[in-house]
Parts: sequence; structure tokens; C-alpha cells
Amino acid sequence: MLRIRKELDAQLPDTARAWLVEALAEARERTGEDAADPCAVPAWELRFASAGRHCGQDHADSVRTLLLVEARADTPTLTRLYQQGTAAERRALLLALPHLVEGPAALPLTEDALRTNDTRLVAAAVGPYAAAHLGPHAWRHAVLKCLFTGVPLDAVADLPIRAAGDSELARMLADYAAERTAAGRDVPHDLNRVLTLTGELSEES
Repeated sequence: MLRIRKELDAQLPDTARAWLVEALAEARERTGEDAADPCAVPAWELRFASAGRHCGQDHADSVRTLLLVEARADTPTLTRLYQQGTAAERRALLLALPHLVEGPAALPLTEDALRTNDTRLVAAAVGPYAAAHLGPHAWRHAVLKCLFTGVPLDAVADLPIRAAGDSELARMLADYAAERTAAGRDVPHDLNRVLTLTGELSEES
């Protein structure tokens, strides 16, 4: 869960809180972008990469989101950071997308994450940004991807809204359940829950 600045200030130790203050100032000023060396990495981007080390892994997602917002990171910057980043950095960036990009321009990042089998990235990719911008076909496959990889469907933002009345999603889920059953494998417990949301399975079933 992302934490707001006030919560971070209350939870971070003094050294980490001081580091965050400096990091946010650099992001706000976009320090390093006007350096003589055009290849120089902006200081705030170095802070983005090292957030976990200085503020702890439990706070890293929130700290990285604050840095991206303060830096007013645009889609090309987000894309570069995603492509160059570690799994932890990519996860934080995906979680931050709803706060940074209003339209669908960053969907390639979400789609890339959904092609991986990293459950951290898949869970982050099916959040509010995907709910708002992912097309019906891709969104249905994202739900199936969660079932494939064991990501709890609680991670899928606006699941009840988008699944409601979706007969095609119901068909895909039924086919998947049949394949699992035929292969002697367990059907994910979340599957019937989504079928119920589509309206194709009653709650009593």
C-alpha cells in the first residue's frame, strides 16, 4: 500500500527522513538534467534507484512514487526508468502510474509487466491504471494471467465493475477451468468468484 508523505515522515527514522527531504528537493528541481554532460544521470533518478536501501523495502514503493510525482516524470522518462530498472523499481513505477499519466500512453509498460511471470509485477500491473485504460480483450487476459500465476484477484482494480455482465470473460474462465479439470489440476479458488461477478454463475453454485 502506498503511503502519503505525512505517514512516511511518521514512520521513517531520522536519517531516512532527512534523505527523503533531500531527494524530493532534487526531484522538484530536477537536479542534473541541465548538467554539462548530457549523458549524466539526474540526481533524483539515482535516488529513485537507491530508495529501498535508504528508506527500507517496506517504504520504497511510496518513496519512489513521491519522487516520480515531484519530478513530474513524463512517459518517455517512465519508459526509460522501467526498461533500466530492477523488478522492485518497475513494480513501484507501475503502482505510481495512476498518479502520473492521465491517458493510455503508458500502457506498453503495463502490457510488458503482464507478459512476465513475476507475480510482483503482474499484481502491480492490474491496478487502477489498467482498470482505467486496458482494453476489454487485454483486461480479460490480465485476469487470466492472475489466475495462471497465483496472483490474488483482490489485486485487480475495479474487478466487480469490469467483470459485470462480461460473457466473454465468463467463457474464457469456463474454458480455463475445464482445461485444469481435464488435466487433473485444481481450479483456482478465485475463479468461481469472478464467474459470479460476470453473472454467469449464481452465488449458490
